[in-house]
Amino acid sequence: MRRYKQRAALRDHAAESALFSRRAIVGFLFVIALIGVLLGNLYNLQIVEFNSFQTRSNDNRIRLIPVAPNRGLIYDRNGTLIADNQPVFSLEVVPEQVDDMARQLQDIQSVLPISAEQIERFEGRVKSHRRFKPITLMGQLNEQQVATFAVNSHRFPGFTVEAGLKRSYPHSASLTHLLGYVARINSRDQQRIDDRGDTARYAASRNIGKQGIERYYEGTLHGQPGMREVEVNNRGRIVRTISGTAPVAGKDLHLSLDLPLQLKAEELLAGRRGAVVALDPKDGGILAMVSSPSYDPNLFVSGISGKEYSGLLNDKDRPLINRATQGQYAPASTVKPLLALLGLEKQLITEKTKVWDPGWWQIPNVKRKYRDWKKWGHGWVDLNKAIASSCDIYFYELAYNTGINNISNFMYQFGFGQSTGIDLYEESNGNLPSRDWKQRKYKEPWYIGDTISVGIGQGYWTSTPLQLANSITTLANNGRRAVPHFLQAMSDGNERQAVPPPEKPPLVLEQPSAWKSIQRAMYLTANRPGGSGYRLFNDAPYKAAVKTGTGQVFGVAEDAEYDENEVAEHLRDNALFVGFAPYDNPQIVLAVVLENAGWGGVNAGPVARSLFDQYLAPKDTP
Repeated sequence: MRRYKQRAALRDHAAESALFSRRAIVGFLFVIALIGVLLGNLYNLQIVEFNSFQTRSNDNRIRLIPVAPNRGLIYDRNGTLIADNQPVFSLEVVPEQVDDMARQLQDIQSVLPISAEQIERFEGRVKSHRRFKPITLMGQLNEQQVATFAVNSHRFPGFTVEAGLKRSYPHSASLTHLLGYVARINSRDQQRIDDRGDTARYAASRNIGKQGIERYYEGTLHGQPGMREVEVNNRGRIVRTISGTAPVAGKDLHLSLDLPLQLKAEELLAGRRGAVVALDPKDGGILAMVSSPSYDPNLFVSGISGKEYSGLLNDKDRPLINRATQGQYAPASTVKPLLALLGLEKQLITEKTKVWDPGWWQIPNVKRKYRDWKKWGHGWVDLNKAIASSCDIYFYELAYNTGINNISNFMYQFGFGQSTGIDLYEESNGNLPSRDWKQRKYKEPWYIGDTISVGIGQGYWTSTPLQLANSITTLANNGRRAVPHFLQAMSDGNERQAVPPPEKPPLVLEQPSAWKSIQRAMYLTANRPGGSGYRLFNDAPYKAAVKTGTGQVFGVAEDAEYDENEVAEHLRDNALFVGFAPYDNPQIVLAVVLENAGWGGVNAGPVARSLFDQYLAPKDTP
């Protein structure tokens, strides 16, 4: 009891109360501080950082989706649709939304018939594309495949089926080399887009023009993308569309092309290697351009297989080359009228100047004999007969007297050795030889024998079929030079706007009467017995002016005979033809080249006659 009282006496209630009070105050202050921190954070979140967090919230909830514009359509001069857009479904993948790409690609093969090659190509594109942009895994899904994926879509986050428009070429291989095609944007295309600052413009686009008209007028055909603001849920699925701006479709193109003439030319060249170019001499509009063989551009739109592309690439007939603008051939006798025009301009000859043709010609004091195509010769030959019968001896003599400098400078004015200015990127310059060119290329001087070969369109001289047609257009126009082109007009909705044809300064001669002299000589080639085109055109319902040509592919020794039956097919002569009609009012200019076909008049001539007939036939009036 006593001990208890001592212990009780030791307790200091005042001290304990003070201690409790101090602790309570500290605890209260601590709580107040925490509440202050909480309120401060709430203030910071709700007031100070409101805009930032609202933006971040909207970024998760609201997305801006670019909308691809419809690609412009392409029509021929008669309003026939030659490049269309067709609806198509494709399976798209956004790589950054897929956790395990390899497993997902393996699993999806159990749902859709996706080949190993398609997956391999897709994986290659993933490495070079931005991960936030959708990439096509499978194109051209049918309705059953779309339905099958829709049922299983929950298994494949990041995979979606998108509806769009696919480029379609109704006439397939008939127009490939002039229209070109569109195909998927690859890493090189993307780099060019970025360098031009067009990244935003192609944000929703998968394809781009690769060749031909599609590539040249890509900026006009593509259009401007739109934008769609949508709200999405936590799985990224679109809940609703908030707002948007409509895309602006690309402009439609109206070409100078005459589709019936184009199809006729393709029919005539079927199974043969060669090219046809038809121009409207009034403005240089291209009426037809055929390169044979061709290929189907629709193969490239959705992605050509490696096997198919390898087959085209390794084909010995080279279908990927546009022979009309890229094929380089010796122009042969088709340029003799132009050489004669130069002779008249330089007053080296007149229409009555005669040369003796015994079947061969020699450079003074040189033993070598340059042979005529006609072994026994043509006898006495004037200008008209030289062109009509394509006498080589006459032009050996003329080239010798004219000299390579004059020939090269004059022919350059007709477009040889340079781009014609056509609205295609796929064009070769050919080769117009000169002293400087030979020195640069071969480190050798120019010899007089080189000039003699050039005098009949052989030797180092090469040109494209388009250049031949372009030069004859200048001749038919008395020196007015038209620039070959396809585009006639553009249309935006219902409004059609004509595009003025490009122009060049005219070629003015000091002897202007020379134009008519050469035109008449070409007229006689088709309308006088003995002319190389007489048998073909003497019964035509129109009057044509023509020139045939036979181009050697390899040189024949002086004492050797050329026997077509003993020469490999790829070494046989090329058949060429140029001309315009009607003679008094030219409406069409033609150039035809058939590879390894033999004589120009016999093989290329009938093709030209059929095309003249097709285009100049009386049109039925309603």
